[in-house]
Amino acid sequence: MFNSIKKAGATLAVVAGLSGATFSAQAADTYKLDPTHTSVLFIVNHLGFSDYQGRFNGVTGELTLDREDPSASSATITIDLNQIDSGVEALDNHMKTADFFNVEEFPTATFTSTSVELVGDNAATVTGDLTLLGETKPLVLDVTLSGEGTHPMTGDEVVGFSADGVVTRTDYGMDFLVPGVGDEVTLQISSEFLKQK
Repeated sequence: MFNSIKKAGATLAVVAGLSGATFSAQAADTYKLDPTHTSVLFIVNHLGFSDYQGRFNGVTGELTLDREDPSASSATITIDLNQIDSGVEALDNHMKTADFFNVEEFPTATFTSTSVELVGDNAATVTGDLTLLGETKPLVLDVTLSGEGTHPMTGDEVVGFSADGVVTRTDYGMDFLVPGVGDEVTLQISSEFLKQK
């Protein structure tokens, strides 16, 4: 059911840098993913009747944002697959088995970016490696800068991104119920990152 986990993934992720004009002139800042303001959704077709949605909780990650050379930015996103949340406990328990994520042997999925290509003032194509079920395959995320600035309540410097990607689950050996349950899984990611002092 997982498909491409964007970080992250992500790792989503999830992401790397966007337009240098969007940010201040300082380069190579480090940001930590804010797990309380991060959402990683998965969407998979169910028997041709619906596009079923669930989410991955337990997301962590780090972003290095190079404002002078956004293509040099990078991110690593890790998802704790034990915290999958379909809204149905029995389904969650099934997805943790060897039919799907096999969390006993492979408890996490990790996205590590390998390249960033700017495609607009606030958009980038972020390519990276997604490791899932012991297999590492390329994953492409379409990333958009949602906003950046000083958090009005905490004073933290924050950048926010959204990202979309598609994972083909059979690429990772997850072929249970294909094609009844879709082979392609869409990831929709929204995340905030806090600048580290």
